[in-house]
Amino acid sequence: MTYSPKRIVIFASGAGSNAKNIIEYFQATDAVEVVHVLSNNIRAKVLQTAHDLEVNALHFDRAALYETNEVLNVLKDANPHLIVLAGFLWKMPEKIIEVFPNKIINVHPALLPKYGGKGMYGERVHKAILENKETETGISFHYVNEKYDEGEIIKQFKVKITPDDTLTSLTRKIKKLEHKHFPKVIEKLLDR
Repeated sequence: MTYSPKRIVIFASGAGSNAKNIIEYFQATDAVEVVHVLSNNIRAKVLQTAHDLEVNALHFDRAALYETNEVLNVLKDANPHLIVLAGFLWKMPEKIIEVFPNKIINVHPALLPKYGGKGMYGERVHKAILENKETETGISFHYVNEKYDEGEIIKQFKVKITPDDTLTSLTRKIKKLEHKHFPKVIEKLLDR
């Protein structure tokens, strides 16, 4: 009997620290394999990071995602057990969500449903949280549906906000939470 690892495809738009963390975490096991890293940003550092870690890295444009089936066909060929959005800023089209129901997850840098929606990502979220003088924030792992940040929540992790927190310190706290929990949440979902 041949054993094949569970396959993950990661979508990312930027530096890709979460993608790097996930790839390195699963390189230590034979049970899970990151088969592709896909990015809508040709200059995204995540593409080079994926190459360096010997994972297929592909760039696509808006037409390949929304107007044609290019990205969908790449996904169908990869047949992933899970599609992971790790700092991916475009909305996932319905045609992909329909083919991979409850197989696409995202991490959001706040405790949803607060501070979610179109345009709410990265430092924009942290800035709004600080401006509203929240005492805690965190991260939300959720399934992706056709609306920004409205899919079923899988798991949330909280962190306290102190009066001396700045945009930089809060960004660091959130990134640390993501790095700690992202691979483990993926692992749990793949074990189901």
